[in-house]
Parts: sequence; C-alpha cells; structure tokens
Amino acid sequence: MFERNILTELRKWKESKNRKPLILRGARQVGKTTVIKSFGNEFEQFIYLNLDLDEDASVFEDKLPFGELINRIFFISNKKKEYKKTLLFIDEIQNSPSAVGKLRYFYEETPDLFVIAAGSLLESLIDVHISFPVGRCEYMVLRPMNFTEYLKAVGEIQSAEMVENADVPDYAHPKLIDMFRKYTYIGGMPEAISVYIKDQDFLLVNKVFESLLVSYTDDVEKYSSGKAMESVIRHCIRSSFETAGSRIKFEGFGNGKYKSREIGEALRTLEKAMLLYLVYPATSLEMPVITNKRMSPRLHILDTGLINYFAGVQANFFRQENLMDLYKGKIIEHIVGQEFLSSDFSPLHSIKFWVREKKQSSAEIDYIIIREGKIIPVEVKSGSTGRMKSLHYFMENSEYDLAVRIYADKFRTEEITAISGKKFRLINLPLYLSGSIGKIIDKYGG
Repeated sequence: MFERNILTELRKWKESKNRKPLILRGARQVGKTTVIKSFGNEFEQFIYLNLDLDEDASVFEDKLPFGELINRIFFISNKKKEYKKTLLFIDEIQNSPSAVGKLRYFYEETPDLFVIAAGSLLESLIDVHISFPVGRCEYMVLRPMNFTEYLKAVGEIQSAEMVENADVPDYAHPKLIDMFRKYTYIGGMPEAISVYIKDQDFLLVNKVFESLLVSYTDDVEKYSSGKAMESVIRHCIRSSFETAGSRIKFEGFGNGKYKSREIGEALRTLEKAMLLYLVYPATSLEMPVITNKRMSPRLHILDTGLINYFAGVQANFFRQENLMDLYKGKIIEHIVGQEFLSSDFSPLHSIKFWVREKKQSSAEIDYIIIREGKIIPVEVKSGSTGRMKSLHYFMENSEYDLAVRIYADKFRTEEITAISGKKFRLINLPLYLSGSIGKIIDKYGG
C-alpha cells in the first residue's frame, strides 16, 4: 500500500461535525479501493461490500426497510452495531441504483455511521442510469499518484519532504530532476509504479499499460449510450494518446470518419469516466476567469505514462538530455498539468490555459492559476526569459505583477522588464516543484 495524500483529506472528513456519506470518484485503477481499505485500518470496525459480487449487491436489492437493512449489513459482516466506531465501504456502487438511493437514509437516519462509496464508472453513469441524492453526499476525486507520492513509494522520504515543503537545497537538484524524469516516464498509475519498484523493468511496466488499455476499452459498452457510439468511443480512446497535450478539433479527430457531434459526445463521455479532460481556454486577463467552450480545447489524458507508451515516445526518454524537449515539449507540459490536478481532491478542481487569438498576433499561456483573486500565468519553457513572447504580452496587459516559469533548472526568482517597460516578478520553478506551486506563490508572491 502506497501512502496517498488523499488520506489527509479523508481524516478531515472523519472529524467533520457535518459529515455526509462520501462518494469517491476516479478512473479505473487509480487506487480507490486500496486507499479506502487502508483508511479502514483507522477504525475499530471496517465493513467492505463489493457490489460486483451478487451476494453483496443482494443486500440492497431485497427492498428491506432501512432499519432492517442496517441490521443485515452488520449481521452478515459479523460486526457489532456501533456506528461511531465503524466505517462502511460500499465499492462499485454503480452496480446498484438501489444502493445509491439508500445513501440519503445513511445521512438522515444513521449520521454517526461513517459511509464511503466508490465506483470506477460513476462519472459515466451519473445523470444517465443513476441519480445521487442531492445535498445528502460529499464528493472527492482520486487521481493518479503525483510526484511526492511516487517519491514516498520508492523510499525517497527525505526527497519527498523537501518537495512537499518546497524547500530544496541546490545539492538535491540533480537527483530530483533525475527522479522526476523516471516519474514522468512511468506516470502515476499505482500498478505501474508497483511493478517498477518490484522489478525495475520498464518492459513489465508496459504490460501494465497494455492491460489498462484493454480494461478501458472493455468498458466501452458501459460508457456508451448505444451500439452506434461504441466504435466512436473506441476510436477516441486510441486516438487520444497521439493528440494529448495539443489543442484538438472534433471534426476529423484522429483522422477518423466520424462527425463533430459524434466525436464530441464520445470525448465528453470519456471525460465523465475521467479517462481524459477537455481543457478549454480563457481569453480574459481579468477576474472572473471564464473559459470559452466555443474554442478548441486542449486534450489531457488521465496519465502521462499511458501517453508515453501508446504514443511511442518512450524510446526518446533517456536519449533526450533535456526533459523539456520530449515530444516537442508536450510531455512535460502534460505532466505539469497532471501535477496541478493532483493538488486538489475536489471534483470541481480543473486546469486552465489562456489564449489570445488574433491574426498575426496570437499568444498562448500554458496554464493560468487563480490565487487569492489574482490570475497568474504559468509557462512551461526552457531557454531565456526574453524568448517567452506570450508571457511578456500577458504581463504587459495584466494588472498583476507575478508570473511563473516551470523549467528543468534550479529554483530562483528574478525581476523582468517587459518591452513596455513594466516590471514584473518571475518565479523560476523546477519541474519537480510543480505540485507545490500554490505554496510557493503564497511564499514568494506577496
């Protein structure tokens, strides 16, 4: 079992006075079941129901009064009926609409019982086949492991502490950059990391990726709204790896024969399943930041390790000296976005980028971060700061004076003078500190 950062949030949920049944979302194989079973060790009693199993699912299908349902759950689990000491974990809850409907009664009638539900396909089924009780549940999202979780998994505890505290001495930089390269190669899927730790064999890691793709493709029938959509979704799954990190158009996506409407429906279905993210751009330099859904989105995949394998870029990892040049810079931009996503467990958390699209004067910023009402541009770039024309344009026209450049060198801050003469502060952030960007902005951006 790897130590996952979400355990801290689960403990806060446990101590909350206004606690509701918790629904844990996330794609298949990101570690939801393992995390909750580990969390269950922090309770005197742990009850696990897997609704993939007929015998467990039948508990909710017999239409028992809620009081009898509770008695039955404790009886078949051979546990004492002590709510305040018990965590009930209902796994694969999407298999039972009846179980989903019962969540409101856990909240209303047994508020002292700790209840967590999870399921691999929840996102694709919400508002389609099942309906969660409004206002009666809380939600968290588990994503692939981030860099600090990876460091802890491989036994680099001191390194993980440095990164988490955003306090890395210069002597640690070469080692952390090398480890970030390996993490970028492998990605954050727990099974892939586990296999690498055990065997130190990248070929065996690839077998994990193959298995994951098969499982995702096998789920197509569950994702799709009908037979006609199954082939479109399969096409989108396989084509997404080649276009990850790039802005896309639905029409002709993946050089396929499908119409824009079909591709749009398929991609949005896979987004609900949390296998990919359609990241739309913002165009404003002022708050509030509103993304433009009429513009071309940028495509992000669940995990960078999957992209490396299926897009065929693994061979370049240890030939290419500069991480920033991999796959024309798209791999590093993608893993940075993955780090940003993993920093928050709210289903509302998202990543954003910024564009200015005008003839002969276009500009694009890799990411923007909203911090205390300020829009902070983030560029993932190597080379001199003078070459970052989009960043200079953004800062010249922004009312704020702070920007971030993420690159492969050591941490430093500097004052930059834009072409107009406006001065702004630039935080140069090593790749391995991407996930700590909020903490660093708070520390140095005041």
